[in-house]
Amino acid sequence: MGSSNLRDLGMPQLRKDNHYVPKLYLKQWANNGKIPTYRLLVQNENVPLWREQSLKGIAYHQHLYTYLAGQEETDEFERWLDSEFENPAEEAIRRVVREERLFPEHWRRLVRFAAALDVRTPARLRQFIHNQNETLEALMDETMQRSVRDMEEAVGRNERLACGSEDDDALSLFKISIEPLQDGGGQVKAETIIGRRMWIWQMRHLLTKTLGRVPAHKWTILHAPPGMSWPTSDNPLIRLNFQDSENYDFGGGWGVKNGDILLPLSPKHLLHTSIGNRPWRRGTTPNFEIYRLMRKIIIEHADRYVFAQDPSDIHLIRPRLVCPKAYENELESWQNWHRSQCQAEIELQR
Repeated sequence: MGSSNLRDLGMPQLRKDNHYVPKLYLKQWANNGKIPTYRLLVQNENVPLWREQSLKGIAYHQHLYTYLAGQEETDEFERWLDSEFENPAEEAIRRVVREERLFPEHWRRLVRFAAALDVRTPARLRQFIHNQNETLEALMDETMQRSVRDMEEAVGRNERLACGSEDDDALSLFKISIEPLQDGGGQVKAETIIGRRMWIWQMRHLLTKTLGRVPAHKWTILHAPPGMSWPTSDNPLIRLNFQDSENYDFGGGWGVKNGDILLPLSPKHLLHTSIGNRPWRRGTTPNFEIYRLMRKIIIEHADRYVFAQDPSDIHLIRPRLVCPKAYENELESWQNWHRSQCQAEIELQR
């Protein structure tokens, strides 16, 4: 048994099972706590196409959002997502599903919930790491040179150097040191690690600073045609650049004119906006051709799982990958995730 004391009894448990798609969202597709799940990466052909998964046991990774604050592990980011984005949206989602009236505050909460879903998935984590690997070093060099130049100019004007700012949290992502040079001067060196801590900082920045600057779009709720339903996935928020049914991609943004943003909210209801354009009336049912295309887009945007009440042809639209090596490699990388990220975070604090 691990050691404990009376004080620990009053401490909240560390949330280590971090659901990147909240259970309160996925339960709209579930029956008795089980959700029909199609897995896009499997270890062998014998794995059934569809399985009933427990809501507790799907769309999560251990310690996805945990990080080290000093010497202690903290789940404050997971709790922040819960209190600021998930819980406030629960009533709004319930009203959508029951087709009750939505007030402006309900729409605001739905949009905030959608934005949080956009940034918090493993698919976005991989995209973030790829982008940072391509651009961060050059950006750091440019920023360091500019900062040193600004400091030298301030000293030359006999001005006090500014200290402390709202970017203190961002500075904690970097280890700054000065390497002495032979001529008596020094060279400023900045080091960082592209990983969990930086990703969490970026998510918080997007959801606090950037989201507040996005113009208010006109949103609506679209219905699935009678006898049909919307699927969803583990990468459910779609930012669509759309030209026609053969030409579209998922590189749209929250402020890109004519871009579409889609989020299924239940098998019958889908949140939608077309940026800069007049929305469909709430409750509009798209014609079959549009519905079929939107359903296909939702399935194509999935990362590792599709969830649906009507499986039918989903495996034909998006054939799964059967690859034991890829499956084992991904499993191993997630098993090592917390240990490797903690190691990196400790290194940065030294």
